[in-house]
Amino acid sequence: MMGEKIVRAPFRDWRQEPRLLLTAWVFFTRVPLPAALAAWVGYSPAMLRGSARYFPLVGMAVGALAAATYLAGAWLFSPAVAVVLSMIATILMTGAFHEDGLADSCDGFGGGYTRERVLEIMQDSRVGAFGAIGITLMLLLKYATLISLAETGEAGLVAWVLVTGHTLSRAAAVGLMRFLDYVRVDTGPKAKPLADGISSGAFAVALAITALPFALVARLFENGWLLALGCLPVGLAAWAAGAYFRRRIGGYTGDCLGAAQQVAEAVFYLFAAGLLLGFETLPAN
Repeated sequence: MMGEKIVRAPFRDWRQEPRLLLTAWVFFTRVPLPAALAAWVGYSPAMLRGSARYFPLVGMAVGALAAATYLAGAWLFSPAVAVVLSMIATILMTGAFHEDGLADSCDGFGGGYTRERVLEIMQDSRVGAFGAIGITLMLLLKYATLISLAETGEAGLVAWVLVTGHTLSRAAAVGLMRFLDYVRVDTGPKAKPLADGISSGAFAVALAITALPFALVARLFENGWLLALGCLPVGLAAWAAGAYFRRRIGGYTGDCLGAAQQVAEAVFYLFAAGLLLGFETLPAN
């Protein structure tokens, strides 16, 4: 009996992977599943916790929508319009999930001076001055950076930057989940059972998924591998955010994860824009 369990357990685990992936999809997007498929997926705290390994894959899908919208917009309109349309598409797909976390984090850390007050403000669904200013500046920063990318790189490369940026930024949030403690247990939609963290194996899977778009960029564009160096500033930004969260409140909340994703995405776009300004463009192979 013991030998049979050892052999069969990996198969049972493997069969759960599609459900974990779809759980991540439901958690991070507003795109509904068919009723029968949603019933099959179900929900449990353990499934949501296990689905964290697929957060970058969902980010890749969000980035793919942004890329497709940008390419269509650039063909029909100007690059500026294409950038705005791509940003709108991702916000509609995710329900401004991460942007809302950024706004709540700005309100909490900007308006609270004690750990308790920061957490109290972040639980308030209303958006204050710090939140409004933070989300406005973040959207403007991403818009301006993507416009710079559009002016220096070909449309196809900009599309790949969007895919890699959305993927990598979700991995940055997963990194915080791996290495920080969750600081409150509540029933809020952005936290729930993620409080128990994730395993090293799940984090490794998330990193492996994150490497996929970078490998494709390296294959498709001359010197495209240089884009992978953007992992360094993004990793540094995630580390700095984690250190700040730990110092102020002792760990992370769901809102902190949203804020970290937004910061990581913007940092990657800034790196890509600087890279293209230095090289003028990365020609296709």
